[in-house]
Amino acid sequence: MGQKTHPVGFRLGITKPWDSKWYAPKREYGKLLHEDLKIKDYIKKRYKVAGVSRIEIERIADKLKIRIYSSRPAIIIGRKGQEVEALKKTVEKMVSNKEITISVDEVRVPEMDAQLVAEDIAFQIERRVSHRRAMKRAIDNTLKAGAKGVKIQVKGRIGGAELARKEWFLVGRMPLQTLRADIDYGFATAYTKYGILSVKVWIYKGDILKGGKEEILKKIEEDLSRADKEV
Repeated sequence: MGQKTHPVGFRLGITKPWDSKWYAPKREYGKLLHEDLKIKDYIKKRYKVAGVSRIEIERIADKLKIRIYSSRPAIIIGRKGQEVEALKKTVEKMVSNKEITISVDEVRVPEMDAQLVAEDIAFQIERRVSHRRAMKRAIDNTLKAGAKGVKIQVKGRIGGAELARKEWFLVGRMPLQTLRADIDYGFATAYTKYGILSVKVWIYKGDILKGGKEEILKKIEEDLSRADKEV
């Protein structure tokens, strides 16, 4: 049996926040969860070229707040905000009786975002660029951007081989069992002529806090209380 765990799920509530921030009774939970997944999937497909890293959804009473992190926010915002308004109207049809607010934040250093790096490698593989070349180029760019460690893995029928295999490169440190380590994780799929290849990226950005779990939890509580005041 494998001994692996998701790097983000492993750190939820300690150094990583939830992407969906809301509470619901047991009867409504499934419905709201599927709404979140539907919204995120639609935005990712609609703005595939905008470099969408992640989407945060927050629900407070009858209000629905969506925050989109993108490397090309101008594509999502559109001219004079027309594209955001069109997106807002589409999302309103997906949910019922909700006041929707959409904000777009820029990912200033896309080379340090694991999801964007994984999608870029998958895109290059689909364009028949050598997987090794794409992986090494991504590692070089990420290290130049300031990462302390990078791991990239490609798995599947690489190069059209009859047997599926996996290849990976690791440069620098990658402390996966250290809870205070700030590790970003991204996953993408490359659809090739010979089949599907999976691309996984881990980026180690350093330690978040040196004081241990107590100070990390204290910082998260302060951030949550600040967010409540802003609302």
